[in-house]
Amino acid sequence: MSMQGIKHIIFDLGGVILNIDYQRTYKAFTDLGVKDFTDLYNQFKGSRLFDDLETGRVTENVFLQEMRRHAQPGVTDQQIIDAWNAMLLDFPLQRLQLLQQLQLHYNTYLLSNTNAIHLEKFNHILQQSRGIPSLAAFFNKAYYSHLIGYRKPEKEAYQLIVDEHQLNPAETLFIDDTLPNIEGARAVGLQTIHLQAPQTIMDIFKPAAGR
Repeated sequence: MSMQGIKHIIFDLGGVILNIDYQRTYKAFTDLGVKDFTDLYNQFKGSRLFDDLETGRVTENVFLQEMRRHAQPGVTDQQIIDAWNAMLLDFPLQRLQLLQQLQLHYNTYLLSNTNAIHLEKFNHILQQSRGIPSLAAFFNKAYYSHLIGYRKPEKEAYQLIVDEHQLNPAETLFIDDTLPNIEGARAVGLQTIHLQAPQTIMDIFKPAAGR
């Protein structure tokens, strides 16, 4: 799509800026004796455990306690935290540099469905690998579902950013790799790009980077 008329950009995190591999968490939990983590994950989605973790309605401790019940005896909280974080990989330097360039031309925001355990870990990855303590450095403001109490594709998640910064949705681009999240953004009038692998944000902004 053309970037003409766009003044604000809202980015998703996982799969857009941060590389993630869900299979690594699946394998890590399997190694801890959790039987078929994918089924459990879907069951928890039904029972709202993951949704509630992502909207800050349940504490980290409740989540860990629940996961311990499904793991083999003797598994520690730290092992569960490490397994849950195994999906979080790296921040490609190019993408971080692109975000810095875009800050010169646009108001940029982050909107991530995440949780307290992951937030701590990905900021730690950023600190260890790039010497930057927080993703907040790359955006006008970062919004995390567990802190705002809403998760994509709930319209309130997007509306919060639009309202707080008085953005015109027609001038605001939202980028995500998940179709329901794109549809949620469209419903509040945002412009959207559905990022699908192998495409990355580098492909979208190639011309912008040189302007």
